[in-house]
Amino acid sequence: MPHTPNLLSIQSHVVFGHAGNGAAVFPLQRIGVNVWPLNTVQFSNHTQYGQWAGEVLPPEQIPALIEGIAAIGELGRCDGVVSGYLGSAAQGRAILAGVARIKAANPRALYLCDPVMGHPEKGCIVAPEVGEFLLEEAAALADFLCPNQLELDSFAGRRPTSLADCVEMAEALLVRGPRAVLVKHLSYPGKDEDCFEMLLVTAGERWLIRRPYLAFPRQPVGVGDLTSGLFLGRVLLGDDLRAAFEFTSAAVHEVLLETQACASYELQLVRAQDRIAHPRLKFAAERL
Repeated sequence: MPHTPNLLSIQSHVVFGHAGNGAAVFPLQRIGVNVWPLNTVQFSNHTQYGQWAGEVLPPEQIPALIEGIAAIGELGRCDGVVSGYLGSAAQGRAILAGVARIKAANPRALYLCDPVMGHPEKGCIVAPEVGEFLLEEAAALADFLCPNQLELDSFAGRRPTSLADCVEMAEALLVRGPRAVLVKHLSYPGKDEDCFEMLLVTAGERWLIRRPYLAFPRQPVGVGDLTSGLFLGRVLLGDDLRAAFEFTSAAVHEVLLETQACASYELQLVRAQDRIAHPRLKFAAERL
C-alpha cells in the first residue's frame, strides 16, 4: 500500500470560515495527505472582517506540542511542515526549533514557509520584526518559500519592472537557502490583467503558469494558505515540482470558480471538494 504522507501544518485557525489551517487542512486531507494541525491562533473569524475574538498560542507551546508527539514515538513519521501567519518573531523561532527537531527525527522531512507579511489596507496586520525574521532566519531553513508579490517586493526592497525582474527577485531568494521559490501571485508592469500568474523558480528552472483571473467584490481570504498547502502536499505525494505546481494552480482555480458561483466571501472548499482532488481544468506550466 502506498505511504500516506503526514504533514504538520502550523498556521492560524478560524472557527468560522476558511483561513490558515481552516483553508489548508481539509483540502490536504481530500487529496490524500494526513494533516497534523497546530493552530498558532484560534480566532472566531479572519481579521479582515475588522473584528474578531480569540487568542494567540504562546510561543513556548509550539515546541512543547512537537515534543509531545516525539514522546509517543511518532515524530519520525512527519514527512513535512508548512508554516503560515506568525503572531511574532518569537513564535517564528519556536516554529524553526520545531522544524529542526522534526528534521533530526526524519532527515527527509520538507519544510515550506509561507512568509505572510500582512496587508494593512486589507486588515491583515503583522509585527514589523516578522518580516526581518522571515528573510534572515526562516528562508535559510525552508526547503520551499512561497511569497506573494507584495512579500517578494518586501524581501527584495523594491517593486519589479517586468516579469524578468520578478524572476530575478525570486532567484535572489534561492541564495538564502530554499531549493525552490513559488510566487503565488505575480503583479508587474505590462502584465495581462485578465490573467492570474504564478511563478516557480529553482536553481535550474523557471516555470510560469497563467490561468483566467476571477473577479470578486471582495477577494476571498485563505487562497495563499490553500495554495501553499496543496503544493507541499502534492510534493509529499510524489509529484515533481512542475507537476505539483500545475496541480495546485488547477485545484485552486476550481475552488475559486465555485466560490464565485456562490457569490461567497469565504472559500467554498466543501462544495468544491471533488474538484480539488480531481480538477477538471488543466493549466500547463511554461518554461521561461
